[in-house]
Amino acid sequence: MAKIELGRMNRLKAMWKTDFGMYLEGNEEGKILLPNRYVPDGCEVGDVLDVFLYLDSEERLVATTETPLAQVGEFAYLKVAWVNEHGAFLDWGLMKDLFCPFREQKRRMEIGESYIVHVHVDPESYRIMASAKVERFLESPLDVDPSEVPAEGTEVDVLVWQKTDLGFKVIVDNRFAGLIYDNQIFRPLRTGHRLKAWVGKVRDDGKIDLTLQKTGREHTTDFAETLLAYLERNGGRCRLGDKSAAEDIYDQFQVSKKTYKRAVGDLYRRRLIVITDRGIELAE
Repeated sequence: MAKIELGRMNRLKAMWKTDFGMYLEGNEEGKILLPNRYVPDGCEVGDVLDVFLYLDSEERLVATTETPLAQVGEFAYLKVAWVNEHGAFLDWGLMKDLFCPFREQKRRMEIGESYIVHVHVDPESYRIMASAKVERFLESPLDVDPSEVPAEGTEVDVLVWQKTDLGFKVIVDNRFAGLIYDNQIFRPLRTGHRLKAWVGKVRDDGKIDLTLQKTGREHTTDFAETLLAYLERNGGRCRLGDKSAAEDIYDQFQVSKKTYKRAVGDLYRRRLIVITDRGIELAE
């Protein structure tokens, strides 16, 4: 059996039923209770279940079939449910809220506000907790095997972290710090957004520059074909032209105005479209 991981999803076998739930095989951790309210309908001894493991109020290992918004080792944007004299408690999708002590807050968290945090197991108390001091948990591309660093042009997952004078800081693939510059942003962004981005450059200081779409001629050619197919499906016309708002172009095609104009120019040079006051049309 694989090692039991606190604060993460585990695949565990149901061993026996009791009046208050199902006990799961916990290997070196012993038996682990899955309370009745989480036992799936029709679950029988011998079934293997995907469960999340955490500690109950008495510090006992317990399982749930609910899926949290973040697991240990992950970053997330979570809302404060309540605060007491020890810290804030964040809603992470489970019945028991996630604790963020005052020492792990950059500024005092407020009820109803959301914050980017990292989820980890506190080495002293063995409790799952959150930290808003996320810089401590980010890795540098300079300190890992080069094969683990996303190459230029690679698609990555990003979590929007915070606005800066240059653009938006983001967390890349749940590991690295990155930046999307203002001149690369053609859609609304806000803290907590999760989206796809593409690596533009890994800088000498270890930071990663990103774009919100593929770059280069290949991307323009790909979208030109997408635009041509759109015209063929929609009566040979598109109302969007050079003077259309970037937001309207993104809402329709999820590309920047720059990419749209390049694709229009490509189709025009190939004499596949004509440009009119009403937008663009397929050539006769």
